[in-house]
Amino acid sequence: MKTNFKILLTALIVVFFFNCKNNKETSEETTTTDATSTEKQGQAFIEDDGSTPNILQIAIGSKDHTTLVAAVQAASLENALVNAGPLMVFAPTNEAFAALPAGTVENLLKPENKATLANILLNHVTPGNYSKDFLKKFKKLGQANNQSVKVEVVGDDVFVGGAKIIASVSAGNGIVHVVDKVILPEN
Repeated sequence: MKTNFKILLTALIVVFFFNCKNNKETSEETTTTDATSTEKQGQAFIEDDGSTPNILQIAIGSKDHTTLVAAVQAASLENALVNAGPLMVFAPTNEAFAALPAGTVENLLKPENKATLANILLNHVTPGNYSKDFLKKFKKLGQANNQSVKVEVVGDDVFVGGAKIIASVSAGNGIVHVVDKVILPEN
């Protein structure tokens, strides 16, 4: 019996060291691969099927926000929209972007206009997680680009920076208020 225990213990030790050696080799391979990878990194690129969708995932899943998603990607703001928040994003529809003067969107998507595009997009983001009805209590909202936008109530409608909230979708890290207009910064 004592001999069987020694054999079993020896086998377990061998298996343990063998697994540790394999894990070390796998870890080294992964590190080397990650260091040379050109894929985008950050929270925005982690796949998670079990959580409530975050703001970026909601936008990506919306057929009415393809222009917004393209703009967010061109401005490299994906990771900002998956921030733990809470965040409120006033998300212009494709129609809202199409209403801008001809060529505006195409021009903003150029790499040399990345800072201007980021400023415009950050004008659509504010901290908090407030419903449309709760927003009726505000006169102004401070935006992520250090500017503020006016909040107006007309009947049951709420306008933020002149854009009407037409729908709201809860997100895991805040709320997406779908708006009918691009909220341009004052400067």
